[in-house]
Amino acid sequence: MKDDIALTDLEHDALTELVNIGVSRAASSLRKMIGEEVLLSVPSIELMAPHNAARLIGERETDELVAVQQQFEGAFAGRALLIFPEATSLDLVRAIIGSDVPFDQIADMEHEALAETGNIILNGCLATMANMLKRSLNISLPEVIRGDGARLFTLPHERPDEGLVLFLYINFSIRNRNIRGYIAMLMDLPSLAALKELIAGFIERVIGDEA
Repeated sequence: MKDDIALTDLEHDALTELVNIGVSRAASSLRKMIGEEVLLSVPSIELMAPHNAARLIGERETDELVAVQQQFEGAFAGRALLIFPEATSLDLVRAIIGSDVPFDQIADMEHEALAETGNIILNGCLATMANMLKRSLNISLPEVIRGDGARLFTLPHERPDEGLVLFLYINFSIRNRNIRGYIAMLMDLPSLAALKELIAGFIERVIGDEA
């Protein structure tokens, strides 16, 4: 990892706070959509190389992974992923659409429900981060993809040595179901440097307001 990209403790704490505000707003949107309590939080964030992220999630999850992917561009750019183990994704869909829906219908609705949920969470997270950093982002439509960590964290046109992954663990509770998941943001080094600079500016504004 490039030393000039590494986050200081203060920058790491600020980024964690920004992400938690974003997922909290996303949880509020999900709550309105399904009419049930939704709790979302991000207890930790790590910055790592894509191959390390793939290895880490491979060690934690033995099932095939399901992810909702969205591209974002603007002051900083990259690819955001909301990732669940396949079994967990079905729990999520059942929690969202209700347990009274027959299982065969759940399978038919899985793709749409995952895409909509991913769109709400990733959009909420990215848009809130950008807004609090006083910037804007253009965010693509959601795409549902499946595969192992190696597939999720690299694409044919991406060189693994040219970027890093912001790897976020999320706690997700919906309809009394605890659902394990992850958010990952893949960015190249210039975008990470731009994000680091924006976070530093955010910290200065917060400190200035408190002074």
